Amino acid sequence: MYLVRRVWKVKPGTARRAAELISQMGKIYEDAGQRSPSRVYVSGGTVPGPANTVYMDWTEEVLQSPYREDNAIPEELRKIGSELRELQEESHIEFYEMYVP
Repeated sequence: MYLVRRVWKVKPGTARRAAELISQMGKIYEDAGQRSPSRVYVSGGTVPGPANTVYMDWTEEVLQSPYREDNAIPEELRKIGSELRELQEESHIEFYEMYVP
């Protein structure tokens, strides 16, 4: 099993709005049956960590390309993605293999 974490560095003062959009994205993927439940969290501000940073993580049994032929990306993500791009400065994705004793 894998933990997938997506990280967004957003413009100052926009972390809460970005977190709301990212949370909506995760729910859309979950409702479409394409992703496990996700968690969204922020750092900076009232907690230690990089300022203006929003994270979303979820688990996957298998890592697959989002561009695979049989993957139908939910249409409602286009509007949310467009709005999020206005707030973000950069983003990246991280992959971790879960340790199972």
